[in-house]
Amino acid sequence: MFLQRLAVSSFRSRRFFSSNSGNNDLARTIAELNKEMESVFGEHPASGPPSFPNNDSMAQEPQLAPQEEGENELVLTHIGSTGEAQMVDVSPKQSTKRTAISSGKVILGKQVFDLVVSNQMAKGDVLSVAKIAGISGAKHTSNLIPLCHNIPLTHVSVNLSLNPQDFTVDIEAEASSTGKTGVEMEAMTAVSVAGLTVYDMCKAASKSIQITDIRLESKTGGKSGDWSREE
Repeated sequence: MFLQRLAVSSFRSRRFFSSNSGNNDLARTIAELNKEMESVFGEHPASGPPSFPNNDSMAQEPQLAPQEEGENELVLTHIGSTGEAQMVDVSPKQSTKRTAISSGKVILGKQVFDLVVSNQMAKGDVLSVAKIAGISGAKHTSNLIPLCHNIPLTHVSVNLSLNPQDFTVDIEAEASSTGKTGVEMEAMTAVSVAGLTVYDMCKAASKSIQITDIRLESKTGGKSGDWSREE
């Protein structure tokens, strides 16, 4: 409807302009156009150029404060400046006593758990073999994890215990060294290899055994200081 009225008014305006009927006809035509606009938009059209909202009144996105250099900076030291993998140079570091404790568990299920408790597994004493395997695994960490340093370990202990509440083998390993880099990977490798050995010793009885919750519990020494999961 509005477009039809606007077309008629435009036609009238062209007719008035072409006939040179004077200023009165021009003013009447403009007034008619204004009425048509007002009937549609509900207000008299502004005579000046359209105004735009001030940038200051528009909603602004929150700006993050610039972070100070080195503040809470997380760096992946095994990645070089161009993104390639690299072994970290630890020669500038000070030698300190370092320890790490890690843990994990192997979910056996009741049937397998009972066989382990009664030492009826065909391959023999599950916990004793897994203990030796875990210690050996810690000493071979740098051969298994490609960018780990070959650390002269001063102590490795692996303890395995049977938990009748959830039919699991709970594993805890501790590694120690005096050197320029930490022993977290050695402790977690010990737990991992011990858990794999438990699986190997028991897999004839069940394939549903699960190795789970391998994690670092605490570490001491080094530039980053002491850390504990309990904190």
